[in-house]
Amino acid sequence: MASATTPVLPLGRAIRARRKALGLTQAALARYAGCGLAFLYELEAGKPTVRLDKVLAVLEVLGLTLKLEPGRVPLTVSATASPDAEKP
Repeated sequence: MASATTPVLPLGRAIRARRKALGLTQAALARYAGCGLAFLYELEAGKPTVRLDKVLAVLEVLGLTLKLEPGRVPLTVSATASPDAEKP
């Protein structure tokens, strides 16, 4: 689907890994994120064209954030810090 040189495949892999770590099925995650099962399957497989609003909904359910930086740097997906982590 996506070539190894595109940033979409690592995004899909990060989403799949987080979903599995949380013990969620694709069907459950799709339901919680309000997207279709086919969309989630394609996202995890690295489909190069996906709807950003749906991607962001999936990331929110998984507690992940998408970090954008200027320049040509690799895509970064990271777990969202809990509110308690910011307290001194």
